[in-house]
Amino acid sequence: MALVVFTGGARSGKSAAAQHLAERRALDGLKVVVAVFGRGEDDSEFARRLARHRADRPASFATLEAADSLGWLAQVETDDLLVVDCMGTLLGRVLEEVWAKMSRTQLRDAAAEEISSDSESSVAERLNEIVEGLLARRGDTIVVTNEVGDGVVPTHASGRLFRDLLGRCNRRLVDAADAAYLVVAGRLVELDTLRRDAVWPED
Repeated sequence: MALVVFTGGARSGKSAAAQHLAERRALDGLKVVVAVFGRGEDDSEFARRLARHRADRPASFATLEAADSLGWLAQVETDDLLVVDCMGTLLGRVLEEVWAKMSRTQLRDAAAEEISSDSESSVAERLNEIVEGLLARRGDTIVVTNEVGDGVVPTHASGRLFRDLLGRCNRRLVDAADAAYLVVAGRLVELDTLRRDAVWPED
């Protein structure tokens, strides 16, 4: 089992880099399953994006449009090469599901500070369960994720929770990865080669 992580900003080329790597691995006979988590039926712009990505992929790639945040992983066979695209939309799905279960309203209708500590814990636990499942896979896995938190502090509590949880998730995934890349303007920075600890400059 190998885990490869691509992280980067919006439109940085991380999904394309992940796809190119998956295409090369597929030459060895592996079946490739791409898991996606957006709700195209509720978001026409996202539906167009899903369709564009699907058209860009090789016809041999299977697309798994996850109906929820947890059950989808059991649908992927052990020997399949799993491409998770991406952790940001998956975490968004988790936030929506937990919020709906605990408050019975839509997350987008929540007040700016209306995220309880119980909700935060439930979201963190579910995200941790997902990450544990990915790390426990015996098959190869490619994870696409988002770099967040470089801009202004989000106004809503849900946005701040999303930022904090995804940041911690990315650190954990990169720590566990066999290879990890920061994608910037279509170029890959190998994170494995970078220092973990700062060194005091010499005089």
